[in-house]
Amino acid sequence: MEFCRKQVKSDCEELLSRFQRTESVRFEIFSKIWREMKFSHIFYGTMTHEKRHFSRLVLDTACVFFLPPFNFQIRVGGLYLLYSLYRSQTASPLQQIRLALKDWEDVQKFEKDAVDAQHLDAVYILRQLMCIKAFHFTAMPSLLTFNKKRKVERSALCEKFVERTSRPQELINIELLEELSNVHKLYENLKNSVFATAEQAHPDPSLNLIQKDFVPEIRGTVVDFYKWQQMTDCAGDGEAEDAGEGMSSQQECSGRAERLASIKSKAYGQAAEAPKSRRHRQVEIDFSNNAGQSHMSGSVRMSRPSLKARTSDSVDISGDTWKDATTPTLISRLTTLNSASDEKPKQYKRFKW
Repeated sequence: MEFCRKQVKSDCEELLSRFQRTESVRFEIFSKIWREMKFSHIFYGTMTHEKRHFSRLVLDTACVFFLPPFNFQIRVGGLYLLYSLYRSQTASPLQQIRLALKDWEDVQKFEKDAVDAQHLDAVYILRQLMCIKAFHFTAMPSLLTFNKKRKVERSALCEKFVERTSRPQELINIELLEELSNVHKLYENLKNSVFATAEQAHPDPSLNLIQKDFVPEIRGTVVDFYKWQQMTDCAGDGEAEDAGEGMSSQQECSGRAERLASIKSKAYGQAAEAPKSRRHRQVEIDFSNNAGQSHMSGSVRMSRPSLKARTSDSVDISGDTWKDATTPTLISRLTTLNSASDEKPKQYKRFKW
């Protein structure tokens, strides 16, 4: 069933992209798109023994869109998708939705945000799933099995679904800036009181433990970050329209990669001097390759001839001695005297059936 995970993910992304274009979080609009795509037919055609496995795969794929880092609208669509898939599955008993304990805090925060924004249909769907015990709380988000791959292939997230980075704006708000300004003024007053008691006209620069324009500098940095976000979004839209420049940049990258590959092949083609303990295993460089084979390694390992070939080349045997040397020697002949070596071997009659 793992072979169809990519196809299921692409179908879910298509459904959620249509839901995103509506710019709404209403379940009525989602159900309309669901019926137009006939998404409930995804469970049709599975064999009886594959229904539970396929239902688990579909629910695990859809559950990803219900959790961060996706934006609020996509997470609402993921919740609606989970509810619809759970209700339309053909497995019996119904396959539950796996939810790791580490993700439960995100679900609670999502419910609180939906209640504050008065998205009552999303709150109702979530509480309905909890009421019918559709969630199966587990220690890990995916099922762990024996002989599982160590490096799991992680599919790339859809960039248009991911929420934009807004942590600096959320962290540096007006209240925080006012509090920092008050603390900074208190620090200045305490420092001035210390110098007043010491009767010093000029304050000691060693006591300047904080910058003077600390609060305005933080505010300016956050504003610059927000402007940079807006500029990158506009630049991304411009690059999508200009396809010709994209092709030229790809050609530049490919040319640069080819130059780097040629430099590496030249660098690795030079054989380094081997240490004394490994000089008997030195390699020789083969410079006979043409320019088209420059990417191949220039070092070739020399293969030594076998012991039989070296012995036959170094030892010169002729006549009957060579005949005796090539015939196998019986162990019984090694234990007899030299006079017995002239005896002819016994001839045994072959048994005939």
